[in-house]
Amino acid sequence: MKPKHKGIEGLIEIENPNLVKTKNVKAKDIDIGKPTDMSRREREDLDKQKSHERHMKLQEQGKTEQARKDLERLTIIRQQRAEATKKREEEKAAKEERKANKALK
Repeated sequence: MKPKHKGIEGLIEIENPNLVKTKNVKAKDIDIGKPTDMSRREREDLDKQKSHERHMKLQEQGKTEQARKDLERLTIIRQQRAEATKKREEEKAAKEERKANKALK
């Protein structure tokens, strides 16, 4: 027995374009070896991470402008510290000499 249609519904087959048909995928039909495509956000995150790693590698090698400036600043600071310790040692030695001279008088 066929269901009774209203109006011309039985004559014309109409498909609703807004109706979303669910796709049922069975577990046995899934291809595990097939690589999945990454979303735009995942690709951007991966690219960002790779570029950061590249930048840090160049930074370690001293090839970036910032790394060069840092190394120059570091050499200046080391030089200033070496001069300061040398000056402190000289002042300490001079102070010891003055104490020795006072003790002899």
